[in-house]
Amino acid sequence: MIKKGFLLFLITINLFIALPINSQHSIARQWNEHLLDAIRNDFARPTVHARNLFHASILMYDAWAIFDEKAQTVFLGNTLGDYTTNYLPITFPTDKEKATKEIMSYAIYRLLTHRFKNSPNSTETLENIDTFFSSLGYDKNFVSTDYSNDSYAALGNYMAEKLIDFGFQDGANEAGRYNNRYYKTVNDPLILELYEDNGDIDPNRWQPLAFDVFIDQAGNPFPFNTPEFLSPEWGEVIPFALNKDNLEILNNGFNSYIYNNPGPPVYIQNSNEDGIQDPYKWHFALVVAWSAQLDPNDNVFIDISPASIGNTDINDFPTTFQEYQNFYNFNEGGDSGHGHSLNPSTLRPYARNIVKRADYARVLAEFWADGPDSETPPGHWFTILNYVSDHPQSNKTFGGSSQELSNLEWDVKSYLVLSGAMHDAAINTWGIKGYYDYIRPISAIRYMASKGQSSDANLPSYHPHGLPLINNLIEVIKVGDDLAGNNNENVGKIKVKSWKGPDFISNPDTDLAGVDWILGTHWWPYQRPSFVTPPFAGYLSGHSTFSRAASEVLTLITNDAFFPGGMGTFDVKKNEFLVFEEGPTEDFTLQWATYRDASDQTSLSRIWGGIHPPIDDIKGRIIGDKIGKQAYFYAKKFFEGTLSSNSYVADNLIEVYPNPFKTSFTITSYLSDKNTSVFVYDLLGKKVYSSANIANSLHSLNYLKSGIYILKVVDQNKKLVFTEKIIKTN
Repeated sequence: MIKKGFLLFLITINLFIALPINSQHSIARQWNEHLLDAIRNDFARPTVHARNLFHASILMYDAWAIFDEKAQTVFLGNTLGDYTTNYLPITFPTDKEKATKEIMSYAIYRLLTHRFKNSPNSTETLENIDTFFSSLGYDKNFVSTDYSNDSYAALGNYMAEKLIDFGFQDGANEAGRYNNRYYKTVNDPLILELYEDNGDIDPNRWQPLAFDVFIDQAGNPFPFNTPEFLSPEWGEVIPFALNKDNLEILNNGFNSYIYNNPGPPVYIQNSNEDGIQDPYKWHFALVVAWSAQLDPNDNVFIDISPASIGNTDINDFPTTFQEYQNFYNFNEGGDSGHGHSLNPSTLRPYARNIVKRADYARVLAEFWADGPDSETPPGHWFTILNYVSDHPQSNKTFGGSSQELSNLEWDVKSYLVLSGAMHDAAINTWGIKGYYDYIRPISAIRYMASKGQSSDANLPSYHPHGLPLINNLIEVIKVGDDLAGNNNENVGKIKVKSWKGPDFISNPDTDLAGVDWILGTHWWPYQRPSFVTPPFAGYLSGHSTFSRAASEVLTLITNDAFFPGGMGTFDVKKNEFLVFEEGPTEDFTLQWATYRDASDQTSLSRIWGGIHPPIDDIKGRIIGDKIGKQAYFYAKKFFEGTLSSNSYVADNLIEVYPNPFKTSFTITSYLSDKNTSVFVYDLLGKKVYSSANIANSLHSLNYLKSGIYILKVVDQNKKLVFTEKIIKTN
């Protein structure tokens, strides 16, 4: 019998039925798969592994770019952050593919053996890497970095050596095992097994969790039972394309480097009754409400096809409390996405896909959690990229180009863009997490339940910080209640209807916890009891930021918002997928029309899983959207050889996409001067369109005839700062 955890491992690494590693794949793809395997065998550290993926992708790309006539390297011969890597060009090879393969392999081999030598499963990881490296015919004992005699192996060693040196000074504190240097938590740990009163914490700040045994999201036993906040100082790390004009250095006990500051989350209010009107209480009460949807015995069925869910627009994302209430369905789950009318590939409507809501929500919570034995959220999106690359209906025509790329060129370019976005998302998100230090649902819900209820001062246990009372969801325990206790010791306390938690599961292969009334102070997220919640603050959601950034990258590099064939799918098997309880109750298939739909589903999964309230979600999606676009357009400058300076900051950058366009185009601007205007002229010089304040804006020109036009951007002094030919098509 195959254990569930192992089966999930098999399912995860073969996401979307991706092909196994083989010689038909490019050398970059093969090394990427070995890196993903190494990540699966390491501690679950999204920040660290986003950085590993980025650094490895730099080496892969540079190994290819040094022999390309147009492309510029990112690291070799350039300055990244304040670190300069000298390079005297090597003789152009007679066999470019062979030379690139050798340089890349030595470089990646050295980097991976360095980065994973202290992994909890380092013996297995290093053996796998050694075996693969030797199978290529290379000698691991050749360690020279002197490439003056045109040694490709030595150049690979040199590149790795320099990137490793760069990593010791890039702000990640690699030399200190990535440990925190300044951050201190303000709250004492929540001792999970004791169910103690949690009413003495700061309800706006993160609280560590104390375990009997802590097993991280990758399935590795942790050396400490109360894990520290992961990477609260990560905002200091040198990014790829983040704009320093969007950087603030703020202090909340230590200097926090924050890009794209979203402002604070919602903080708890002293409710004067009617506590549900406090946004803090509403956001966390919604997590309770969605937890109540995790019992398949309720027999609620929903359509999870692209015809019914997905297709939310970034302009529809909420900003006010009322908009949040309208965007998320408090009682039924999900958001305001209205689905897609047609599959653009088949030109036919998407077929209905009816499943139990509880099965869907539980599977989402587990699938997008990326654990155990998974590659963390950044790596998860690499598996999706590799699936797209392998799909028979994919065209490897990068961006808006019509030129088909080789597998190697496609891989090194797409890996650089995606890894740059994942790396920047980690820096941006964890800088915010470290500064705002915001509470997680398990701590917030248990805190409010410890205080009482905040809806009616005439009822027992009234407290301005208590949970809001909601009929059939959050109530006061009365005499005669099943939870009253033998001596009525729980009368007057708060009960919630939610997933009952790990106390009700003895055998995860057969048991189902289900949903029922429990003490609010006993509330659990839908996660493994040895993990419960990631060891870092909630605001902003890393999953939301990573996933939205990745979805924008995939949309831009494929020049298509939709998965190949108009739909991505993942098959789920009855009673085989869920790890910590029985389920799901039937076979079904997850479906996504677009990359953004998959990203949005990721965000919702974290709410159903009890990991995030909505306030953690939306601003992460918005920042991720910006990061994905930034990484793509900045990387394009390397591909096209058009960077005047290879600084890591994408200053004074304007991009227009799509181009050609049918009805509208978007202008993305990273100009420090935001007071700019855009004008469009026909070829006779007649102005046909104008608009002010162009930054990250959509421009509709569907009224124009097809043809060639000239777009110009001018600053507030009427000085021309950008011009480009644009093409309108039918």
